Amino acid sequence: MGVDGEVSPAVFLDRDGVINAAVVRDGKPYPPASAEALEILPEVAGALAQLRAAGYLLVVATNQPDVARGAQTRAAVDAIHARLRAELPLDAIYACFHDDADACGCRKPAPGMLVTAAADLGIDLARSFMVGDRWRDTAAGVAAGCRAIFIDRDYLERKPTEFAVKVANLAEAASWILRGSP
Repeated sequence: MGVDGEVSPAVFLDRDGVINAAVVRDGKPYPPASAEALEILPEVAGALAQLRAAGYLLVVATNQPDVARGAQTRAAVDAIHARLRAELPLDAIYACFHDDADACGCRKPAPGMLVTAAADLGIDLARSFMVGDRWRDTAAGVAAGCRAIFIDRDYLERKPTEFAVKVANLAEAASWILRGSP
């Protein structure tokens, strides 16, 4: 919770395609294979610093179904998250390791990770934002009561239909948030 037990606004961030470069194959984004392969996008550190200075908590909410599918190890995901925590001013990272068949409440588009983070960290969801590059991200933000921001990476897949604004990258998203998000 914030000072004096008050709730704080947050910016929820998808990981791959928002904070770090996604590996795009056949027009579809995939996560990096390892912490060594992780490429933090150039505008991210500055955008996060601006949001942090404005009083936003910074929380990653990421689907990592490749763990359930056997295509990625939990240790590799944990190493990627350790590197992100070491290099960026993040308050928390929430990850869902399930696949769609698991029908869990944490896998985006379900809002479970955002709702859990709000309870854990004292976040006011109505004053918060979800920044993502896929329909699942924006749908989770809307379902949690946040304003959703879509970073359009022009993937060859279903596009989101519910979002407040479409931007090119996290720096543009941060500018929109800091201008008062009209």
